[in-house]
Amino acid sequence: MDIKHHHHPRTKAPATMKSLSSFVHLRPPPGIDRKWIIPLGIGSIISLALLFLTSFSAPSSPLFLFPYFSSLYLHSPVFAESKLQSSPFSPLPTPPRLAYLISGSLGDGDILKRTLLALYHPRNYYVVHLDLEAPEKERAELKAYLDSHQLFSKVGNVRMIVKANLITYRGPTMVANTLHAAAILLREAGDWDWFINLSASDYPLVTQDDLLHVFSYLMKNLNFIDHTSNIGWKEFHRARPVIVDPGLSMLKKGDLLQIPQRRSVPTAFKLFTGSAWMMLSHSFVDYCIWGWDNLPRTVLMYYANFVSSPEGYFHTVICNAKEFQNTTVNHDLHFISWDNPPKQHPHFLTVDDMTRMIDSNAPFARKFLKDDPILDKIDAELLFRSPNRVVPGGWCIAPTTNGSDPCMVVGNTTLLRPGRGAIRLGRLTASLLSENNFKPRQCK
Repeated sequence: MDIKHHHHPRTKAPATMKSLSSFVHLRPPPGIDRKWIIPLGIGSIISLALLFLTSFSAPSSPLFLFPYFSSLYLHSPVFAESKLQSSPFSPLPTPPRLAYLISGSLGDGDILKRTLLALYHPRNYYVVHLDLEAPEKERAELKAYLDSHQLFSKVGNVRMIVKANLITYRGPTMVANTLHAAAILLREAGDWDWFINLSASDYPLVTQDDLLHVFSYLMKNLNFIDHTSNIGWKEFHRARPVIVDPGLSMLKKGDLLQIPQRRSVPTAFKLFTGSAWMMLSHSFVDYCIWGWDNLPRTVLMYYANFVSSPEGYFHTVICNAKEFQNTTVNHDLHFISWDNPPKQHPHFLTVDDMTRMIDSNAPFARKFLKDDPILDKIDAELLFRSPNRVVPGGWCIAPTTNGSDPCMVVGNTTLLRPGRGAIRLGRLTASLLSENNFKPRQCK
């Protein structure tokens, strides 16, 4: 069901307006002709009413920034299609554009295709990467699939990194690959708003219409990145060891090499750590690539010898850059099931995790095994996606006669049809940006 979300909640008129409504019944002051009282009173009421209503569209008003959340939490449910009218005081914002990196390795070709289909929207941009551990045949099959896909080739917003990189688990080559994809997206599709890195074993829990709808009302300088300066045991086991990633100089994957000497914690910048999965603003990604004050390059050189550098590089850069340290939202937008205390790898998710995934309100989850039944359940109940098709959205306008795919014809890409996933994601973002959670959890 579509969401009609252009409405401000009904608001009681202030006491001053109520008192002015009885202005026409007051005794006029001496010297004023009685015949002008009624027109003057009516004009005053109309003027104040207009002033009151337009105040909701002022940039300083919370309802201007988050009209979706206002209608969601202060009004009746926003699914009453026939009863709500578009408000001239809250025009629809243009949906953002998202830029995705979806990466995989040996044997991930098929699940990467499925993840791409589940994430696809013609407004967005996609870079996919199978690393050098995957055989040439697997990478060639993925390239042929992307080139021959009717929708992808027509829209032209899916790009594969053909000259594959070698990615070492827990090594800086993963950071290098992320920066490589981000640089491609900046050069070839510079009009996107957020960059999201995912693996082939990730999967969405909301539609792209849900995601674009909610993020239409958020400030585009926000960076969703789980981070903390309390590195604890990681100081001894990750920061102080000096490692060498063989993926930087070899063509075959190998374990990280560690030298006997240890180093001290840096004093030029403060170390932060967190999740390797994030949603970064265009402006911050641009800063990481260009590094006009040299901080991103300095930190990158340090993390070239750091164990599990994907869990620290971007976090350390953003929290040491004054321009960006107050833009962080401390969440990776994922549902992940860990042991307590967490081990190196999270659990693989199954059907038994479905309720917890939905209740988390997160837009993404990981990790999933290839062709696990939980993926079919997510497709059927959350994404409404048919096998081997993209997730339908407001942009799909082809006729559905004889079971044909409505998304083979692209309509207006700014037309969104969000559903229940937008409600869940709206609750999460509203909580993360609340006064109790947002600033207190920034780069501490």
